[in-house]
Amino acid sequence: MRLTAYAARFASLALANITRGYPNSPAHLMTSPGEEVRPSALHPAFHGAYDWHSSVHMHWLLVRLLRRHGDTSALPETAPAIAVLDRHLTPENIAVEAAYLLDRPSFERPYGWAWLVALAAECRAYEGAAGGRWAKALEPGVAAVDTLLAGWLPKATYPVRQGNHPNSAFALGLLLDAGELPTVSTEAVRRRLLDWFADDHDAPTHWEPSGQDFLSPALTEADAMRRVLDGERFAPWLDRFLPALRSGAACPLLEVPVVSDQADPQIGHLLGLTLSRAAALRSIAAALPDGPVRARLAEAAATHLAAGLPAVEREDFTTDHWLATFAALALDAGAEPAPAWTSR
Repeated sequence: MRLTAYAARFASLALANITRGYPNSPAHLMTSPGEEVRPSALHPAFHGAYDWHSSVHMHWLLVRLLRRHGDTSALPETAPAIAVLDRHLTPENIAVEAAYLLDRPSFERPYGWAWLVALAAECRAYEGAAGGRWAKALEPGVAAVDTLLAGWLPKATYPVRQGNHPNSAFALGLLLDAGELPTVSTEAVRRRLLDWFADDHDAPTHWEPSGQDFLSPALTEADAMRRVLDGERFAPWLDRFLPALRSGAACPLLEVPVVSDQADPQIGHLLGLTLSRAAALRSIAAALPDGPVRARLAEAAATHLAAGLPAVEREDFTTDHWLATFAALALDAGAEPAPAWTSR
């Protein structure tokens, strides 16, 4: 299964959601009684798709689909997508977004920050004038994230290991994939991941999943570490961290989560967990040598992907506003070799 097979359907979902103003959950801290609180005023670029981070990563999804499959014959949504992106990703709109981030240093930290940087990287990779326009417009937003990261990373003594937005490993993995920032280098991100996780072992996989996870704490950590350890170091690290994989013992991470109510906004997060696990499992498998562990992970990834994909197009806003992004990550995962970072 490849992302291009779903391009038209996912592009329609992304377009519908980034242009939908309500319902909306702006996560805005009000500080005065007369404050402007309209989502479109607070976030002129990223006010659709229910909340800020979902809007950002649904924009990312749209650009990725254009980059992978962006001609009008293969993707009829190309022209309207470019028009919407031109309307949202303007210097004026991003200036407001950047100022908002700088005024509120903990807003969307680190999940939304990482998606904004990922969006800019996707725009840079999109050939043609449109991608250049959007990437240029996004520069103040990227600079704001860079400033905030430079202040936060040195004091982030401990990682956040939960299966939701504050998860540290997932965000830093996205940042590594996006490349260098003006101040915060990939080496600085890599060092922080190693400081946090290099000595980890025997992950408590029996604690997963929690009831509203859309990320696996253990697999996001392993997926981050495959980005910073070369192949010779990563496989032994993984054996220590998830020993059940090599021993053949039961491992809850390989079992598709039970989703008792897909329409419940929090229980429905587990649909995202199914797809984010598929992405992590595929990427981790691709970073390992051939053998039983790689085969076991690949099989579990395929099972998770097959279980999660049907939920993407439920015509229910609780999942429509975000889930296709994680389907895209899963479909693209493992398609390219993992980066080979220099050993410390």
